[in-house]
Amino acid sequence: MSDSISEIGLIGLAVMGQNLALNIADHGFKISVFNRTTSKTQDFVNQNPDTPGGLVGCETLEAFVGSLKRPRKIIILVQAGWATDKVIESLVPLLEEGDIIIDGGNAKWDDTIRREKELTDLNLRFIGSGVSGGEEGARFGPSLMPGGNPEAWSELKPIWEAIAAKVDPETGKPLEGAAPGKPVVGGFSCTAYIGPNGAGHYVKMVHNGIEYGDMQMICEAYDLLQNILGLSPNEMGDIFSEWNSGELDSFLIEITADILKQTDPTTGLPFVDIVLDTAGQKGTGKWTSVNALDMGTPAPTVAEAVFARCLSAVKEERVAASSILNGPNAPKFCGNSDDLIEAIRQALYASKICSYAQGFQLMREAQKEYGWSLDFGSIAQIFRGGCIIRAAFLQKITEAYAREPELANLLLDPYFKSAIDVCQKSWRKVISLASEHGVSVPTFSSALSYYDGYRTARLPQNLLQAQRDYFGAHSYERIDQARGDFYHIDWPMPDRPQIKV
Repeated sequence: MSDSISEIGLIGLAVMGQNLALNIADHGFKISVFNRTTSKTQDFVNQNPDTPGGLVGCETLEAFVGSLKRPRKIIILVQAGWATDKVIESLVPLLEEGDIIIDGGNAKWDDTIRREKELTDLNLRFIGSGVSGGEEGARFGPSLMPGGNPEAWSELKPIWEAIAAKVDPETGKPLEGAAPGKPVVGGFSCTAYIGPNGAGHYVKMVHNGIEYGDMQMICEAYDLLQNILGLSPNEMGDIFSEWNSGELDSFLIEITADILKQTDPTTGLPFVDIVLDTAGQKGTGKWTSVNALDMGTPAPTVAEAVFARCLSAVKEERVAASSILNGPNAPKFCGNSDDLIEAIRQALYASKICSYAQGFQLMREAQKEYGWSLDFGSIAQIFRGGCIIRAAFLQKITEAYAREPELANLLLDPYFKSAIDVCQKSWRKVISLASEHGVSVPTFSSALSYYDGYRTARLPQNLLQAQRDYFGAHSYERIDQARGDFYHIDWPMPDRPQIKV
């Protein structure tokens, strides 16, 4: 390959784009970069002159495309939606048959399905790849979830496998120690082909929905520790550090412990106490919840996590309501603090299991809806490193799907069934105690309701369906007749005859 030709190109030099480009260059791949603001391109290249692969800054889109080895591989990392479409539109006239466009943004999966079809019709190839791990992941190893043209994936695979996060193949523990110019070598690479068209971005969306649930569950555990036990942030930081050495070992538990121990540089108070309690969101949790509703698949814990952020946003209303609305007059907790701390840990773990069960159940239904064939064990494997939800727990999910690739629900796996059995008493106790003390625990509660509903052979929706038949003639099935046979009671008639419909 000529020294003037780059192996891959990247458009969009915001923080994620810069870090991913440096990651690629660290692994010995020459990469061309382009940004709409030329000075940003020049500054970035000038500030990073000695990467192992080398950065090539391009001032025009034409020069950028011309600098790439064929078939050209071009990563787009710009704002999802309209901006991505505009970049693709500007690229198409400059490309040739077989060239590959890779969208690494947080695209909505149905946009990816549309783009893949449009570009296929133009004899171009398209990959929509989830990129998870934030700025640090992009720089030193993200979890990568590519979907789209399988032949295009074979072209991209050596680069994606090189730059992805690495974990120990047996334990699933992340391999750490990467530094600029010195990437981690060896280990299992946290990327795999997910499936056609929008499959990669769909799985990334569900990852983000699970992330919403994880974060809210941790917040609920924190709220219980501070409001029932009256613990200080530093004390809670020590508890989360201890939890991180066991079943809950994860990136989010680790950073929670660090945050709780942080002092505010301005006031000297605990940092967490000066942060305003209004949470933002970028929409992927909402996408997950809306899609679950569209497909009729239960994912209540993700939805509750989204609603919790929405409720946090009405800060002024909540402040006003706090002086008007009354909660329970609960006595001060006088039980064993250590026992309650352990019960909260178990409630968090059980809720987490149910949240992931919902996420994987949603992906299982999506593959039927969109004609994909998803490998859930492989998905769990690539979640083990690089991404925000990376956790030791994911090794157990990997093992569950290795035992039973067609597993209907994680709750039915022997390991997770046993874990719920161990945690169940504490889980129920914690939710009851939260209710008695007026502490809101929407994800803990929804996860338990999901579990109780899923394990129940006969739910009360028999009455609901009867109500629907009464006011809307929506019909019903009978327990003593074949599934798919529907009946209706003619409710206004005096003798209320049954009619088969």
